Amino acid sequence: MTQLTARHPARPRTPAWSNPLPALKETLASAGLRRPRFVRGERIEHPVDAPVLRTERLLLRPHRVTEADAADWHDLQSEPAVREFLPWPEHDRRRSERHLRDRTRHTRLWQADDFLALAVELDGHVIGDVSLHLRRVAASGRTVEMGWVVHPSLGGRGYATEAAAALLGFALTTVGAQRVTAVTDARNTRSVALAKRLGLVAQTARASGDPEVAPGETLLALSAAPAAAPSAARA
Repeated sequence: MTQLTARHPARPRTPAWSNPLPALKETLASAGLRRPRFVRGERIEHPVDAPVLRTERLLLRPHRVTEADAADWHDLQSEPAVREFLPWPEHDRRRSERHLRDRTRHTRLWQADDFLALAVELDGHVIGDVSLHLRRVAASGRTVEMGWVVHPSLGGRGYATEAAAALLGFALTTVGAQRVTAVTDARNTRSVALAKRLGLVAQTARASGDPEVAPGETLLALSAAPAAAPSAARA
């Protein structure tokens, strides 16, 4: 079953064996060690912290490390259909919990390359994840990249679209994004269709601030807020 996933943009761009720096950065980030903000360049006007958003059926909120969430996260990461289109290796429970713990630290967009991740919760269980990566800071061309994933067992029920639409509304209204992008494996036709339902259009060339695209990936983008931007209630 083709899974609804768009690339989660904080991934390393090359295999660890060919370039050790991404793996080292991931290790340091998991330990909570990052470059000080004063050396990381331009900032947006005000930092944007991870929201809590309610949709008709879902709750989008910051990740947390609890026994229940860790079990749900490991279950999600263990799905072959998820790993088919996301660069997540198969994790044992200890590594999966470390990955979840790192997710809890991604709660603010302020400077270029900042990353924000939210758990997608249904009836008290984490069923997926949505994310924003701040690619370009300047207000006139502010660009963010979206990512999403929902558990394959719940595919076909509109949960991924509902969660992604809420995140898109947040990106356009609160973050002030002028351009929203998503990158997905070109074979992942359901994910491409989801992006198009949100108003994103396949691109033949990258614009300033757009993420890099590897062979076999599709870049989609929305360059202006639609007449009625998707939204969700702030909890």
